[in-house]
Amino acid sequence: MIGRLGHCLRSLAVASFAGLGGVLAGAAAVTAQELVDLELVLAIDTSSSINEEEYRLQLDGLAAAFRHPAVAKAVEVAGNRGIAVALVQWAEVFDQVVVVPWTLVRDSTDAHALADRIAATPRQIKGGATAISSALEFAVGEIENSPFEGLRKVIDLSGDGRANHGPIPTLGRDRAVKRGITVNGLAILNEIPLLDRYFRNNVIGGGGAFVMVAKDWQVFEKAILEKLVREISLSPLAALQTQDGRRADVGGSAFR
Repeated sequence: MIGRLGHCLRSLAVASFAGLGGVLAGAAAVTAQELVDLELVLAIDTSSSINEEEYRLQLDGLAAAFRHPAVAKAVEVAGNRGIAVALVQWAEVFDQVVVVPWTLVRDSTDAHALADRIAATPRQIKGGATAISSALEFAVGEIENSPFEGLRKVIDLSGDGRANHGPIPTLGRDRAVKRGITVNGLAILNEIPLLDRYFRNNVIGGGGAFVMVAKDWQVFEKAILEKLVREISLSPLAALQTQDGRRADVGGSAFR
């Protein structure tokens, strides 16, 4: 009887230690996120208002921006930990997808590699309504579950229309801001001339939040370049210099 009791006690002890080991391993996994200077979700509109040509302009514009020396310089200015970037396509309430998973960018080589991945990304969401709030909430979830921990956290949402599906955008924006995430916007004015005002009032929020404006899709590349540099480095593009010492300026801040 005593021997059987001792065996049971030993079994309980082993199980307890195993359970404790599992808890500790889980805790280690939770705390093992790599620290970076910035976590950045690029959320691009792929709803019905975006045709195939416009989709390619978005992808090519993003790729060109990451190949520009000003972006590598911005990463350097941001700190010595690098930035983590994920690319999301979005449309209706339940239509969001990560098309480029979290990628660490520390230098121009990393930035060019990311540019190649972005340029090769197929369109996975084709059409549908515009649910900005749902896109923001999806992006928040990606940040909170990423393998990185950013000293700053930013959602960069671009689009050419107002929300016409799902909750009002301010709900998603406010939830992001409460979690310490800044929401920036890039408003393309090809269909709605005052969309930038709508973005300012309903989409952006958090510390240092801003709206960039592109008057149409043809200048998207310039606008997204300035926007990326500004949110990565917290400096205006004109204040940065390329690696050869020249200013990395591409023009004014609004591209109207």
